[in-house]
Amino acid sequence: MYAVIKTGGKQYLVKQGDVLRIERIDGEIGENVVFRHVLLAFDSDKDKIEIGKPYVEKNVEAEIIAQEKGKKVVVIKYKPKTRYRKKQGHRQRYTEVKIIKIGPAAKRRAVKKSI
Repeated sequence: MYAVIKTGGKQYLVKQGDVLRIERIDGEIGENVVFRHVLLAFDSDKDKIEIGKPYVEKNVEAEIIAQEKGKKVVVIKYKPKTRYRKKQGHRQRYTEVKIIKIGPAAKRRAVKKSI
């Protein structure tokens, strides 16, 4: 089974056993996370495609493998004849996750609203 999930403003095509490097999410190494923003699900065994409006009733469960930083990007600004120079660096934080399971969404309990 394949799924398209949305996290960090990007979309990823995933299947069970994939290892992804996504924008940082909170959590400790070894902890499980659930992606509820599933845009599309495709079951290759049954040739069945589910397209969400905007989301499908599926969840993708993953395990956090690592929390790390990417390569340093150096930004230099310079304006001639004005003695203006500025140097900045940036390292993007990433989370590496391994997809454990793609399955149906758990039923959410109804919350009573107090008046």
